[in-house]
Amino acid sequence: MITRTWRPRHPVDVAATLSAHRRGPYDPAFVIDAGGRVWRTCRYGGEPATIRVEALSRVEVRATAWGPGASAALDAVPGWLGEYDEPHAFRPVHALISDVLRRCPGLLIGRTGLVVEALVPAILEQKVTSIEAYRSWAALLRRHGERAPGPAPEGMRVAPAAGTWLRIPSWEWHRAGVGPQRSRTIVTAMRHAARLEETASMSSEAADRRLRAVPGIGPWTSAEVRQRVLGDPDAVSVGDAGLPHVVSYALAGQRRGSDELMLELLEPYRGHRHRACVLLLQAGERPPRRAPRAPLRDYRAM
Repeated sequence: MITRTWRPRHPVDVAATLSAHRRGPYDPAFVIDAGGRVWRTCRYGGEPATIRVEALSRVEVRATAWGPGASAALDAVPGWLGEYDEPHAFRPVHALISDVLRRCPGLLIGRTGLVVEALVPAILEQKVTSIEAYRSWAALLRRHGERAPGPAPEGMRVAPAAGTWLRIPSWEWHRAGVGPQRSRTIVTAMRHAARLEETASMSSEAADRRLRAVPGIGPWTSAEVRQRVLGDPDAVSVGDAGLPHVVSYALAGQRRGSDELMLELLEPYRGHRHRACVLLLQAGERPPRRAPRAPLRDYRAM
């Protein structure tokens, strides 16, 4: 067990900032306990670790780590919590965003440097409902992940390394509810995992080019990865099923949006467009529904 305490450069809301890495309410790699402490598993340098992060105050944070990768993981925690973020460069021009910013001053954009950890769940979320993707992620971690080191909450797992993802047979993907297109994309990406992990030290533009060179990875998946790995405050999730409608409704009062309209409305926030989207999602403004939810598909029954 290793413990470190430090004072972040900016006041930080630990749970809100780290929740960008949570893949659904039952994510085996992410738990918020009854005391509000955040438990995360990760893998730095191939070594598994469990991290517990807690806010001692708005300006002081303590992290405790267990496992072979504990020291490297603790070194990364300040980055998770927005140590390299520049929130003061953001200038809201809409009253709604200004209001959310006042209510959530500690919501920062963190970076992990962990590409595989962000890429696999992003691919699982391609063109399916969130519930389907979260269910698949949890099933794959429970079956193929490692038990979390230390006194982690029951059921926590460390996501597999690239080599383990490569060895998952086709029927296991099927049992987890993952269709062949998404599983094929993950396997292809894991064959180039070492090259993709290099994007953690690249500019966002260079990382985008390398990520999208992998068949099956497009602008949406690349943006989702860069948001988490690089802490890119401008990486807009173009191609998202719901985000354009949220942005257009919140900023223009239009129930139906498009990528083109979303980008037009976000133009005043260039350089921080992802941050603007995060704040709008935090505001909870959603267009009214006029149709049933998309049906859940279960590939296991096919």
